[in-house]
Amino acid sequence: MKILHTADWHLGKRLDNYLRLDEQREVLDEICEIAEREAVNAVIVAGDLFDNFNPSSEAMELLYSTLHRLSANGSRAVVAIAGNHDSPERIEVPDALARACGIVFVGFPNFSVKPIKTRAGLEIIRVDNGFIEIKIPDCDFPLRVLLTPYANEQRLKTFLGIVETDDALRVHLQNHWQSLADKYLDNAGFNMLATHLFFMKKGGEMPEEPEDERPILHIGGASVIYSENVPTQVHYSALGHLHRYQVIDSSPCPIVYSSSPLAYSFSEASQTKYVVLIEAEAGRLVDYKPIALTKGKVLLKKKFDNIDDALLWLTENPDSLVQLTIVSDKYLEASEKKRLLDAHDGLIQIIPEIKNLGGFEGDGLAIDLSMGVEKLFEEYFRNRKGQEVSTELMLLLKEVLAEENE
Repeated sequence: MKILHTADWHLGKRLDNYLRLDEQREVLDEICEIAEREAVNAVIVAGDLFDNFNPSSEAMELLYSTLHRLSANGSRAVVAIAGNHDSPERIEVPDALARACGIVFVGFPNFSVKPIKTRAGLEIIRVDNGFIEIKIPDCDFPLRVLLTPYANEQRLKTFLGIVETDDALRVHLQNHWQSLADKYLDNAGFNMLATHLFFMKKGGEMPEEPEDERPILHIGGASVIYSENVPTQVHYSALGHLHRYQVIDSSPCPIVYSSSPLAYSFSEASQTKYVVLIEAEAGRLVDYKPIALTKGKVLLKKKFDNIDDALLWLTENPDSLVQLTIVSDKYLEASEKKRLLDAHDGLIQIIPEIKNLGGFEGDGLAIDLSMGVEKLFEEYFRNRKGQEVSTELMLLLKEVLAEENE
């Protein structure tokens, strides 16, 4: 059995005011071509299908047409769950039509799918809250998937009955997953977990959330799930939320963020994007490998202290999206900004780095406005207080920024 793991499509997302739907159309076409070339039997999309709760009609059309193509007329299983950018109600709206094609949408954490069978022979043979077992044509063993879409605190209280404590989410999910694993997951099938949550290895380095992502992580790490919370019966965990490909842990199984299909902020400019191809047998993972995606515009960041040098570089990099930092002891004049904008259709941000700005002590101190809000806060705190920002204070800032975005 071959399974394709992808996540964080963010359909309809803009880079500032630059709409990227054409690039998303190209990269989703590339993902479909990979699925067809590799003769994939199932596709898991681990959340953030859309970029916001109210996607455009074009974004919705792109999602449904892509998933329909991936389903291969009901012969390939497609499972798509809601992320923190998705409206769970909207995700589940097309369920009746989708199931006829072998597409399973999961919006809420307490979902239960109705058993179905497509004309091509794809069949959901067992279901429970947060669990499906799929019989796939030409495979002599089933695919079992524990499914947990993103849920905010209110949704967790409403649907999962969680009482607020620091480890309530971890305890509940571990117990919930383990109960399903003990009931359904044996070595007669291939067993997966698919979820859109913030995972890390306990005691390990905390992964960074994308710069412009709505953070899931809360003060004290209350929303962090540890790799040790995954049942030992699971053979592969397909994660969504973090936009960089990374293996969080290899125990009790590979716990993997597949990455977003495009770089969605300039903090991701240097990242290669992937989907993950999983090869499975009954009772074991044979192999998994990231496959690099090549479509979409390259994101470039460059710093100059001379406008003419910047203009020359822009002409040498025409087919890209660009963030320029201009180092100067004065603010950019309107005429200089216009020259830069006229030179490149993909110039998204022009950031002045102002030297020797009044109000700060020290000679030659510069404010690098290309940094995100969090990095700027760290620099300000270091300059004013003479010390590093505590982890607790940074988590509080993330929560404030997340609430402001919502």
